[in-house]
Amino acid sequence: MDLKVGDVVEVRGEAEIRATLDERGELDGLPFMPEMAAYCGKRLTVHKVAHKLCDTQTRTGLRRMERAVHLAGARCDGSAHGGCQTACSMYWKEAWIKRADDTPSAAEPDSRLLPLLQIGTRKPDDPDRYACQATELLRAAPVCLPVRSMGQYVTDVRTGNAGLLRTLQALLIGVFDRLQDVSKRVLPRWMWFREGRRWGFLKPALHGRTPAASLGLRPGELVRVRSKEEILATLNQQMLNRGMGFEEEMSRWCGHVARVQTRVERCIDERTGELLTMKTPCVTLEGVVCQGLHSLNCPREFVPFWREIWLERV
Repeated sequence: MDLKVGDVVEVRGEAEIRATLDERGELDGLPFMPEMAAYCGKRLTVHKVAHKLCDTQTRTGLRRMERAVHLAGARCDGSAHGGCQTACSMYWKEAWIKRADDTPSAAEPDSRLLPLLQIGTRKPDDPDRYACQATELLRAAPVCLPVRSMGQYVTDVRTGNAGLLRTLQALLIGVFDRLQDVSKRVLPRWMWFREGRRWGFLKPALHGRTPAASLGLRPGELVRVRSKEEILATLNQQMLNRGMGFEEEMSRWCGHVARVQTRVERCIDERTGELLTMKTPCVTLEGVVCQGLHSLNCPREFVPFWREIWLERV
């Protein structure tokens, strides 16, 4: 469809979408989730062209996604997945949408669609574990996309996913990080540059148990993300605080002020499909997403989880 950021599309009707799905409610390994059915017949704007994604399950780098987009405002509310609060930006295959014209089309309802989609919300070999677009992404995007694949950067700029300077910056960071990874594998430790750390050079301070803090934050409150040094003082050598990671992309928000969007209590583990319950307070912040600068302009735009010990009230 040669879609670009800002194009207006219309989500096809239930009957049309059902005709594209297999017996598990999937197209090319990608589930059409029950949470997406509410958008049938609606007009939305292309937010990003989803031609690639970062592998957060096995850490293999980027994967190639075929003929899909992210739509503005279309994030998963988790209603069919145990109330998961990850708020993933959903993937829309081109077969599920069409370019919007002046006359909205009449969306044909299909009572068979939702029962079909419900089947796909559970793992076929373990009904106690959930399946969703996030857990099935490696099936939907099985091909790795190396840094040297220059076509991806042309697509980033041509589709409007990122500007030329931003794309060049992301490429340079990506090349640097991979050189650092190689140096740690083949060079003696004394030859490592900045201890072989990735761009951003985050160095955690703790070797033992990590601290916790509860501010009792509520949606709507203003908070400031603490400084990089303050946050690093709460992380162990795996860059974790009570099992939750802090990454270079999140450090770019240090010092920023934002409103609390929600308190996170439940999320699905992408690798296993298990619905996890948070033991330590965690929140999301309005407008704060992963911008992909440290992942070669990955357009997924994750919503980071923030420990309250990393924040302070304004």
